[in-house]
Amino acid sequence: MHIAIVGNIGAGKTTLTELLSKQLGYDPLFEGEDNNPYLEDFYSDMKRWSFNLQIY
Repeated sequence: MHIAIVGNIGAGKTTLTELLSKQLGYDPLFEGEDNNPYLEDFYSDMKRWSFNLQIY
């Protein structure tokens, strides 16, 4: 079985994934975030970089 969880930053995807994986006994697989060149900029100025981060 595969379960995909998607959503914006801060929506609770990681929290939900961890809770579901414990409840169902599955190993979670998280998407790598180190390949997004806008992530660091986003955290320094969310208003400016949010669009770039989401469309990358």
